[in-house]
Amino acid sequence: MQHFKTLSSYLDYLELPRPEHPMLSMFNSKGEGHLPCPRESSPPITNDCYSISFKKYVEGDLNYGRTKYDFTNGALIFIAPRQILQWDNSVVFEQKGFSINFHEDFLKGTELALQIRKYGFFSYSVNEALHLSPKEEKQIESIVETIEIEYHNNQDAFSKEIIISQLNTLLKYANRFYERQFLNRKEISNDLLEQFNQHLTEYFVSGQLQEKGIPSIEQIAATMSVSQRYLSDTLKKETGKTTTEHLHLHLIDEAKNILLQPNKSIAEVAYELGFEYPPYFSRLFKKKEGISPTEYREKYKMN
Repeated sequence: MQHFKTLSSYLDYLELPRPEHPMLSMFNSKGEGHLPCPRESSPPITNDCYSISFKKYVEGDLNYGRTKYDFTNGALIFIAPRQILQWDNSVVFEQKGFSINFHEDFLKGTELALQIRKYGFFSYSVNEALHLSPKEEKQIESIVETIEIEYHNNQDAFSKEIIISQLNTLLKYANRFYERQFLNRKEISNDLLEQFNQHLTEYFVSGQLQEKGIPSIEQIAATMSVSQRYLSDTLKKETGKTTTEHLHLHLIDEAKNILLQPNKSIAEVAYELGFEYPPYFSRLFKKKEGISPTEYREKYKMN
């Protein structure tokens, strides 16, 4: 698997101009030019950048992790570093839209570096794009135009602070709009599986996995204010999988991201995921994925 460590190398792959800032690029097309996307199908790739894009889909597929991204009607798309991307069937977008790409190091030393990991829309579990109302689209466009002006200005001591402040505002609005989108769909917002996955995501992001180890089903149920039996029965009925199976799937998804990081042994990955015994992690991974962690790393190793 091809991996791009720098923003410039990633943009070169997309056949786009080099960025004006080594860790930040800004494209805002109002009907002219083109948006970041390969013209033809591509092999799986990863990179060290965040992407926030508003695109209107024409044809083709964007594979995101193990699923396809749903952005049929044109909407905001959020992609985090080291997530596996693959374009199929010659993806084409309408000309109008924007794309902001920034290396994760651009956020180092800022509060946003910690906050951004808490936004669920950067997760594989959310493969549905954020659909905006005309009013919401104007709000986002206003923020993007502010970022664009600052991006094209001569860089000074205040530029990075201003841009990060605007990115922070954009993400807060996106979070609000996501809440609105899912609140309007009771079948999603009331879905126990969604709550279950959200709890696990928060548990992982907050560092509790390394501190306390893998949570028990009883602990998860208590946090969700339901009984362990109710949680297990409901998930089994809705999905055909037990709570333990869902927990394992979440752990394996997290493991895939960590395994792609260089210079980490399989044992270190296991301990980071809360496993006391690395062989147990390796057996579980092979049971769920059909290959060992070592084989997975070799298959998708970063170039």
